[in-house]
Amino acid sequence: IILICEILILLVVIRMVAEKQKPTGMMAWILAILLIPYVAVPFYFIFGIRKRKRRRHKGQFTLRKIDHVDESRPYPIRTVLINQHIPKPTRNNDFSLYTNGISAYEALMTQINNAKDTIYISTYVFQNDDVTANILKALTTKAQQGVTVKLLIDALGSWKVYFFYQRIFKPLKEAGAKVVFFMPIIQMPFRNYINYRNHRKIYLFDDESVLTGGMNLGDEYLGPTKNAKRWDDLLFLIQGHAVCHFHNIFTSDWEYSAKEHIAHMSSMQRESHYGESLLQVVPSGPDIPSDALYDSLIAGIYAATKRIWIVTPYFVPSDSLLEALQIAYYRGVDVKLITPKVSNHLIADLARSGFMRQLQNIGVDIVLFDKQMIHAKAVLFDDKAVMLGSVNLDNRSLFLNYEIVTFAYDQSIVRDISNWMQGFLIGAEHRLETPSKIRGFGETVVKLLAPLL
Repeated sequence: IILICEILILLVVIRMVAEKQKPTGMMAWILAILLIPYVAVPFYFIFGIRKRKRRRHKGQFTLRKIDHVDESRPYPIRTVLINQHIPKPTRNNDFSLYTNGISAYEALMTQINNAKDTIYISTYVFQNDDVTANILKALTTKAQQGVTVKLLIDALGSWKVYFFYQRIFKPLKEAGAKVVFFMPIIQMPFRNYINYRNHRKIYLFDDESVLTGGMNLGDEYLGPTKNAKRWDDLLFLIQGHAVCHFHNIFTSDWEYSAKEHIAHMSSMQRESHYGESLLQVVPSGPDIPSDALYDSLIAGIYAATKRIWIVTPYFVPSDSLLEALQIAYYRGVDVKLITPKVSNHLIADLARSGFMRQLQNIGVDIVLFDKQMIHAKAVLFDDKAVMLGSVNLDNRSLFLNYEIVTFAYDQSIVRDISNWMQGFLIGAEHRLETPSKIRGFGETVVKLLAPLL
């Protein structure tokens, strides 16, 4: 047994070197192997490998160019993305923002009820509650009317439904709809890699409009009535040519999971004028060859001259991201990190505290919102751009999960997001409490292992 363990440890180290992993990640894995070798070694083969190329895994997704792209003066974020083969922004779009669960729910139900041809839904969390019962009922009605309904759910993010409540989809399936779980944990054990989850939220209707953002499906996120325990989150509606990118990303995920081909889009099937919002859709994950999203985030931070305001529930940054924020503050940029005082994950809170204290000690404004959990994700760059979508500022979202964000370059959208962010500043705390010795020790240990989280 000892000999086998030594061989496996050697294989892990050789693989990390061969894959040219970052030193911080390698050191974290080596530390874990030294402390808990019998746990860390098998965990590495499950959690430690990022980009997938083998056929039995989801292959790399080719981003397609579409018509009606914007050709105006470049901006650093856009340049970094375009140079890594992310399609250019599109101008012909209408953008509507929903900052509370009731309005988001009403927008979702309106889109479902008005759909005439297709409804494609991809979500990380699908709960079993009254809200999803209403959504399933509406979807079943549309399927009975002949609308093509496809529902893609992450098996781990929705593990309760996956393991215990799949019966709730029976009426929907009987109406002709298809329900598929992304990387099912039981059905495909050899094909599944538990570490790579589909964290994208894509709600597509008739290939003409899409709802996306941070909201999953369940009463924690949205619903017809107020809920004191509902999280603060964002959902936004796009109508126009940016929808093509969401469609193509969904079809790639669906084809992998359901083994069913859906035709890609290169332009809107219904030509009309939607609006003037300049939007750039950016996916990330094991199916994207580069780390374009992460690189554009770093580029945006270095390009900012006035402010960088961040809203995220979890903050476990890479060394480069943390350094970029520190340098931005030293350059005189207004750096704000807005996050819940206590999130829904203790380990995440322990992991983030050391990084937050590091920023706090140099003067960065740490805004701790204690009224309820913040699940929204947004990064504001000056008055020029804002990043919205499913990505948290942690290693899992930035380097492992299948994610999708939208960069908006319109001042009106930036202004709306800025006003929404300012709401979190009212009555919030601006300083982390001094930790106890036990808490401080826990934070230090978890911070050392942060690259693995």
